Amino acid sequence: MQLQQLTQLVANSPPLPIPHTSPLLVPSPMVFPLPALTTRQTCPKLSCPLDFSRERHNSHAFLNSCSLYICLALEQFHNEQEKILWALTFFKGGCATKWSKNVFCQETDTGVFPIQTWGNFKQQFQVHFFPVNVEADVINALEGASYHQGSWTVDDYLDNFQALVSNAGYTDPWMLVVKFWQGLRLGIQNQIATMPYR
Repeated sequence: MQLQQLTQLVANSPPLPIPHTSPLLVPSPMVFPLPALTTRQTCPKLSCPLDFSRERHNSHAFLNSCSLYICLALEQFHNEQEKILWALTFFKGGCATKWSKNVFCQETDTGVFPIQTWGNFKQQFQVHFFPVNVEADVINALEGASYHQGSWTVDDYLDNFQALVSNAGYTDPWMLVVKFWQGLRLGIQNQIATMPYR
């Protein structure tokens, strides 16, 4: 009986007023500025060595260029043989092509690539392509009558002359002046000779 009365009372009673409250303020999460996206560090574009055809005077530069490239781009090579095969792609013309072909013929005959490490490649390259006696070759070039500026600019002639002198071990300044003068084109010699001294 009481339950029935209570049910009627609740059903007939007006709804209770909802008290006015300010909305619940939820603190916003702290926002930290995102760091600037760093651009992927890229290496400068590396120059490949120039093609090699066996000129002994270019052999040092070629091997140095290969070694530098391999050092800076080491992640491109998965093993020693890849370094060697990459270097051999620049052997074009002359005895360099013949030597490269011989290496691959040895591999075909034996089933084993004949050069196992980059160090071994450098040793064999030096034996086959480096001048036998660099100092003697340079001295012969400087002492011979055929060493001249030719079509080089004075700057190029100077650069080449300094490299030869360094390899020859020449240090006497008077001798260097005479050698340099003798190699200059006649027209430039005449211009220098007619310049007034200060």
